[in-house]
Amino acid sequence: MDLGKIRACFPVFRNEPNLAYLDSAAMALKPDCVINAVNDYYTKEGVNVHRGVYRLSYEATDKYEQARQTIANFINAKFEETVFTRGASASLNLVASSYGLNNLKPGDEVITTELEHHSSNMPWFNVCQKTGATLKYVPLNEEGRITVEAFKSVLTDKTKVVAITYVSNVMGYITPIKEIIKLAHEKGAIVSLDGAQAVPHMKVDVKDLDCDFLSFSGHKLCGPTGIGVLYGKLDLLEKMPPIEFGGDMADTVTTKSQTYKASPYKFEAGTPIIAGAIGLARACQFIESIGFDNIIAQENKLRKLAISELSKIDGVIIYNKTCETGIVSFNLEGVHPHDAASVFDNNDVCIRAGHHCAQLITSWLKTIGTVRASFYFYNTEEDVYKFIKAVKDAKEFFGSF
Repeated sequence: MDLGKIRACFPVFRNEPNLAYLDSAAMALKPDCVINAVNDYYTKEGVNVHRGVYRLSYEATDKYEQARQTIANFINAKFEETVFTRGASASLNLVASSYGLNNLKPGDEVITTELEHHSSNMPWFNVCQKTGATLKYVPLNEEGRITVEAFKSVLTDKTKVVAITYVSNVMGYITPIKEIIKLAHEKGAIVSLDGAQAVPHMKVDVKDLDCDFLSFSGHKLCGPTGIGVLYGKLDLLEKMPPIEFGGDMADTVTTKSQTYKASPYKFEAGTPIIAGAIGLARACQFIESIGFDNIIAQENKLRKLAISELSKIDGVIIYNKTCETGIVSFNLEGVHPHDAASVFDNNDVCIRAGHHCAQLITSWLKTIGTVRASFYFYNTEEDVYKFIKAVKDAKEFFGSF
């Protein structure tokens, strides 16, 4: 993998040559090819899809639907199983609002975990409050991991839904999801999988996993903001009612009755996210050109280096030394993570600080938040050493108080 050529694809690095961007878990940078794909749509078509009977609308529709097929292929899904949303949060909420509210009742159980992003946990908390179902949590082990044995301890014949993360956005742990899905299905439960931190970093095959739903966002995958994907098994999507109504999702509308189009269109009311879908499809192709083996190898190398160097600094608390992905969560003893982050910015090092929309796990860690560095395939060893220097500068600065 030629890092120089890869980094040259990203205009942010051309505009900010000294930048160490270590916040890809929040938002991945965008390569020229994705930006150009979006610009091409706006400059060459720039019109609406599906309803126009003129050439430009046909061309835009073709680009848009080809994008859906490209993204479906990326996760080994069918065209009609691939729903476009505003992001992973919207996808996760769609499952809870459409499937959850219409299928759960008092006495049913939903299993989730303290590793969840708020977008995975909160929709089911809401569903349980409204339906009378019970929300249960998988006990985490001493490292803060989800284990199969712990999952078995809360799985019962009453379990109807498992809402769970594939990769934690705070700890970077990979959930043993395939076995968990198999166990859930043996009880007749469905699995809603939060793949926001997984799909950009590893090959995700929905058929191999046998998950019922998978949600992910475009902006963490080098794609545009404002576009996300919900994969759902077709038999489930066909039974689920839409939660938004209006243009493009309607089939027949009279004063007496109204019907809707088939999936995926019945879940996509209004003008679609055309440019976003086209840009995301190009991002998927770009990621495939890099190769997941190369992505995983680069992230692992940088994470190991970062943890090794952090471990040499007194007063640094590392919360996830054994994680398998490019996320490193830590704190400086006695320093608020937001305060520490300000020193990193002065060193042109971009990191994230706070609870990362995952207060359950930061509470489990007995801290108000963490400093999080997240590595992606375009990061370098030089970025790691700039990051370590920023840690030392922050320690020295706050130590003076």
